[in-house]
Amino acid sequence: MSKILLDTHIWLWWFLEPKRLSSQAVRLMEDTDTTLFLSAASSWEIAIKYALKKLKLPEPPGRYIPTRLERGAVTALPIEHAHALRVAELPHHHRDPFDRLLIGQAQLEGATVATADPRFLLYEVDVLWAGAGEAPSEVHEGRRPWGWGRRGRAARGRGALRPRAKVRARSIRPKASSGASPGRKAK
Repeated sequence: MSKILLDTHIWLWWFLEPKRLSSQAVRLMEDTDTTLFLSAASSWEIAIKYALKKLKLPEPPGRYIPTRLERGAVTALPIEHAHALRVAELPHHHRDPFDRLLIGQAQLEGATVATADPRFLLYEVDVLWAGAGEAPSEVHEGRRPWGWGRRGRAARGRGALRPRAKVRARSIRPKASSGASPGRKAK
């Protein structure tokens, strides 16, 4: 049985934009032998972005998140002190505190992170590339990968792109599944 911690955007895409997910990620998310987790950090991130009007949802997060957790048979992962303290031990590949907490949780819980954020590939954590398309062949260690934002890396004087020494994206083979993406049956 594999354990997958869903990055916030992957969980949201599952319900709001499933075409943005890779077919392998969808198969694994539908597989009842896979234990899916959504961190309380993701719920916090969603609530903040919703309150700031940076995220549109069909209903407020207080109703949206619990009903989708149940519908998708996703287990809520609480934030423990050990998770929060693990963040201090992580290298500073980027500054997103929610992502850093997810990485710490995945490391301590022995879970693979399902994400489409290339910066996760820089950390010592198993990654399931869940975005449609191929995982990037190069990852930038600065704040944003090359070409993100208005000015890009060269204008900011950031360091060079660093080729990944090893692709840490795990290849997990799902078992045959009969469910539809967010309609996965609870165990």
